[in-house]
Amino acid sequence: MEKQNMKAVTAQEFFKLSSQHPVIDVRTPAEFEHGHIPGAVNIPLFSNEERVIIGTIYKQEGKKPAMLKGMELVSPRFSEFVRTAETISNTGTLLVHCWRGGMRSGGMAWLFEWYGFKVYTLQNGYKAFRKMVLDTFIEPRSIKILAGRTGSGKTLILKEIEKLGKTIIDLEELAHHKGSAFGTLGEEPQPTQEMFENELAVSLWNIPANETIWLEDESQNIGRCLVSIDFYAQMRAAQVYYVDLPVEKRVEYLVQAYGKYSAQELIESIEKIRKRVGFQNAKAAVEAINTGDLKKACEISLVYYDKSYDHGVAKRDASTINKIQFEELNPKEIAKGII
Repeated sequence: MEKQNMKAVTAQEFFKLSSQHPVIDVRTPAEFEHGHIPGAVNIPLFSNEERVIIGTIYKQEGKKPAMLKGMELVSPRFSEFVRTAETISNTGTLLVHCWRGGMRSGGMAWLFEWYGFKVYTLQNGYKAFRKMVLDTFIEPRSIKILAGRTGSGKTLILKEIEKLGKTIIDLEELAHHKGSAFGTLGEEPQPTQEMFENELAVSLWNIPANETIWLEDESQNIGRCLVSIDFYAQMRAAQVYYVDLPVEKRVEYLVQAYGKYSAQELIESIEKIRKRVGFQNAKAAVEAINTGDLKKACEISLVYYDKSYDHGVAKRDASTINKIQFEELNPKEIAKGII
């Protein structure tokens, strides 16, 4: 391979290049797990424990002893790093970063460049990427909100809106949570807050600034994930398309959607909202689940959820709400009707 010179680029340039070349995050596994550039591969220069050792030496003895210890730990793994890089690069180019764009990414970039890869590093590291992420949520966006009480099939309708050529972002999909006490059922573990923000920002970067985005009406909290206050303010100010379905149709949908889960899973979800539903109502819902009467359990739960949802809608500017009545939960037809 021909030897190339490494080049440091801005976070914006780095992200653009990431659509063509692999990103290598050389931070520790713990740092990577907390949050990383979506799609990045972790090739840690140091293990979690090694970084602690080097940090302690740096504080107690200074920079040079810490550097020597670092070289002692890392040098036996040089060939391993290169072999791993070769398996993920089919362009001969690598994008490398650490936390601040300092010695860790510089050292790994030097190794890859010495071997023959063309290497780009990220100016100011992952820290600069995170700043770009947070700045994204302040930028004005054209948003339309799909609303409706619990059991209206909003996620199904949102997917049909996408099929009709409109741009959507499924926040619940990014958060791995369906947005209620039952939201974790059938979902993968939720991402960290930082990772949720990274994924949402990347979704926004892939959409032209002037394009309208359809989002489902959500609380600011989607499980443990929190929508940025700036982006959430835009969601709350947007035009709302409220799907108004009869309660019996919503109950029918919920029984079908949640009937596949065990009684224990459903009861654990009810327990999460016991105080808000009321002790007697929660007790009645649990008894209904235990006797296999999911319809009754859903009806009891909807009394709380409808009241809570209506309270949130009432806080919106009434002029932004377009309520549309439908008699049946037919996601495809509802999507057409809304558009």
